Amino acid sequence: MRASEESERPAPGETYNPGPPTPPRQAASVILLRGGSEDLEALLVRRTPHARFMGGVWVFPGGAVDAREGDGDEAHRVAGVRELHEEAGIALDDPGALVKFSRWITPAEVQIRFDTHFFLAELPQGQEPRIDGEECVDLGWFTPRAALEANGAGEIQLVFPTIKHLEQLSDFQSVESLMAYARGREVQPVQPRVLLEGEVARIVLPGEPGY
Repeated sequence: MRASEESERPAPGETYNPGPPTPPRQAASVILLRGGSEDLEALLVRRTPHARFMGGVWVFPGGAVDAREGDGDEAHRVAGVRELHEEAGIALDDPGALVKFSRWITPAEVQIRFDTHFFLAELPQGQEPRIDGEECVDLGWFTPRAALEANGAGEIQLVFPTIKHLEQLSDFQSVESLMAYARGREVQPVQPRVLLEGEVARIVLPGEPGY
């Protein structure tokens, strides 16, 4: 489904902002993959329902960049590795080995905003994800299509950026083919817009009608 065809109220934490835009916080997220040359699966973790922002939503592990981590690409990589360890118990030795996949900026019409850099990483041999039971309360490996179908059936709750990333991942049959595509690719920032039509919020992407 295209973004312009989706008409939903903002997800938890995505309150509409009619005033001046909130400066986005820098953030990083890691799309952890497994499968090698076989069926691609991605890790999703469920945020605690008690969270003020995105409570109960299934997401890729990630979070805001800490001030002590600096700025620029290296800071995003360090933050991504840290968040993956904190939220999923996976330790990556080299932040530089992360493969940059995308950059999404929360729409200016939303109160809580992030400028999030998404990276790809393969599950290290001998490691298995685990959750802390506090910030994240569940996890699961999903093929991209299975995650989208579970969201459509109401079995899990996904937010717009996660849906769009899973749609992209569903074009690839294996981790190997996805990594080959992503390496060396120039990443351009994507900032959707939120259009209000009565009480319904419609999200549109650059290049779509109404953007």
